[in-house]
Amino acid sequence: MTESLTDRRTRLMGPNVPTFYRRPVHIVRGQGVWLWDAAGKRYLDCYNNVPHVGHCHPAVVQAICQQAAVLNTHTRYHHDLVLDYIESLTATLGHDLRQAIMVCTGSEANDLALRMAQAVTGKTGIIATDNTYHGNTAAVSQLSTRRPPIGGRAGHVRLVPAPETSAPLGGDLALQAQVFAQNVAAAIADLQDAGHGFSGLMICPVFANEGLLAPVKGFLDPTVAVVRKAGGLILCDEVQPGFGRVGSHFWGHDALGFAPDVVTIGKPMANGHPVAACLARPDVMAAFRDAFGYFNTFGGNPVSAAACLATLRVIHDEGLQQNAAATSAYLLGRLSALRHSRIVNARAAGLFFGLEFGGEGAGDFVADLVEDMVERGFLLNRIGRNGATLKMRPPMPFGIEHADLLADALQSALSAR
Repeated sequence: MTESLTDRRTRLMGPNVPTFYRRPVHIVRGQGVWLWDAAGKRYLDCYNNVPHVGHCHPAVVQAICQQAAVLNTHTRYHHDLVLDYIESLTATLGHDLRQAIMVCTGSEANDLALRMAQAVTGKTGIIATDNTYHGNTAAVSQLSTRRPPIGGRAGHVRLVPAPETSAPLGGDLALQAQVFAQNVAAAIADLQDAGHGFSGLMICPVFANEGLLAPVKGFLDPTVAVVRKAGGLILCDEVQPGFGRVGSHFWGHDALGFAPDVVTIGKPMANGHPVAACLARPDVMAAFRDAFGYFNTFGGNPVSAAACLATLRVIHDEGLQQNAAATSAYLLGRLSALRHSRIVNARAAGLFFGLEFGGEGAGDFVADLVEDMVERGFLLNRIGRNGATLKMRPPMPFGIEHADLLADALQSALSAR
């Protein structure tokens, strides 16, 4: 009997290895915003932000191949490319965020951010929301809420209620920003009373994993004021909203109008090559370097740096941030015009969209809708409380013509329900 791919994965990788979709898609090729499976079926990629400038972009592929043929080592030797990239990257940032540690995954970057907050404050207490994800290391998995840690959450961690659109904190959207800040203040006081002190708040500026709140400018101002008053750091996870995805700005924190102390980046920065970074002000970086003897064997290697430089150039040269803004406005209009009795609202933060559904079993309804869309040749997923929000986060070349294909298919799928 021929062994199925699913069975082979289980035999070689162990049980419960996550995959997308009830019938996992066997992808063999990608180009731009399109993917093809082993049977030759084409899918419109409405979900993957890792190939930020499009699957297999020739400029990034060429940069990787050329550098791999010359040299690949690490930052314990001198080489120019990683410095060239950090200079180019930090030129897009303000708030004196001009130094970086290059790593391989967003989990690593967020792990470093936690240690930077500890180094600056001398405290360990950390706060995140109660419906988030910041990575897989032992430290940041304490903040991630998909599965509780064995033995329970560590004593130095506090999770505060995440803001929401359909069930806002305080029962009113107009009160939500202030109530969120009050909850953070209460968590800080609790950490201080418990003897942990307060080192920082880790937050995604668009609350992506919480369900994509897509907050307006100034939403986090009361919370930032609370954190500053307590002497903590703002640790800004830009893995999803960064690199122009929000359209109006290159970074999510600038769209909201606040100044983070540390910024973490990952998935999109090298178009799929495994690289991430933790960016900080010089004073924060110095405190970290004094407190921890840190190095990363693969972080900042020349091939990764070449891929990062090429990706950054493509974003600028092809006007992908501007495309995100234009496509966002258009697709949000199309999503808002969809008709189904279960639709609660549609929202967007650049090329990041949430379509929320309500009613009994809303999460199951959206799960079924996702599977229906896969059958129709569209890859997307779900997020938020109980998975009741349809999540769309396509590569940055996603344009008006792709938005029309997606919206038409969604209306067709919804009309059949």
